[in-house]
Amino acid sequence: MAKPAPSSRQSARVVQLRKGATIEMVRLTCPDASQALKIAESFGTAVIDSDGIRDLHERLVIETADALGVGLGDKAMQIHLQRIVGAFVGSAHGAGQFYSRAVTEARDATAKAANDARDEDLDGPVGYDSAAQRKREFAADMGIQAHSLRMAAEGAVAAYAQVIGETWKPFDRPVEQPGHSLGRKAAEAQISAFD
Repeated sequence: MAKPAPSSRQSARVVQLRKGATIEMVRLTCPDASQALKIAESFGTAVIDSDGIRDLHERLVIETADALGVGLGDKAMQIHLQRIVGAFVGSAHGAGQFYSRAVTEARDATAKAANDARDEDLDGPVGYDSAAQRKREFAADMGIQAHSLRMAAEGAVAAYAQVIGETWKPFDRPVEQPGHSLGRKAAEAQISAFD
């Protein structure tokens, strides 16, 4: 049996990247202004000043950049603001994911409560809400929070574009694999023993 010919190509090192949250991901998971208004009206909660939150965070990032402008060069400013905006976007995305789970749980509990044959889903004693009602109210609170953080993130992203002159995008960092580098070092040490 013949041996296969050795490959002429070097095996490429594959580096996995940890993908950061994008503003588009935030927009998909967090309620927009009209949905937040609908939630507030349906549950009787305070109506959020969406534009005010967005504008405030846009000004905050711009004023921060102005204050740091003397001390930071262009590249340092870009890196700093990329991280700051990334924190706003990541926070909003996490809140949006939590909101989505809360809505799913509220829908499931409401569907179960609609089944008259289930005793555990009936309304609570007088003066107490049912479990399904509590889950709906919790989901509404999470929706308003996610919307507020979305507006903060959108303001920060807009400020980044003004200050840096480019559209913000998340930094995709390599996934750390400490076991692999340690294994490689051990292998190098073992191989050096043959020299």
